[in-house]
Amino acid sequence: MSINEINVLVLAYLGDTIYEDYIRKYLINKNIAKVNDLQKEASNYVSAKNQAAFLKTLLEKNFFTEEEQSIIRRARNNKSNSHPKNCDIVTYKHATALEAIIGYLELSNNKNRIDEIMNEILGE
Repeated sequence: MSINEINVLVLAYLGDTIYEDYIRKYLINKNIAKVNDLQKEASNYVSAKNQAAFLKTLLEKNFFTEEEQSIIRRARNNKSNSHPKNCDIVTYKHATALEAIIGYLELSNNKNRIDEIMNEILGE
């Protein structure tokens, strides 16, 4: 099975863990020593609202390749039965699209590109 045939929600499932791992390591490297503080700070990055905003900013900068944009569109347009708890469906779909592109890049063994995306998000 080709990566392009994998369900975008599966890509997002994988991307979610990678994204959160990057955020946690970033915050630990900022020497935040208390778990409660780490959790509070992480919410500035891992909420659907903020992930959607990061995706929007990157799209406005024409940051993504055409291939990446195709994955993002597939994820945004995916018909899903899940209902977000803390945000509207459009925001949720944009957050899912960000996670999907990260999952896609992970399965493509393109860790350098994930680094570029995360550095852009983190302002590094």
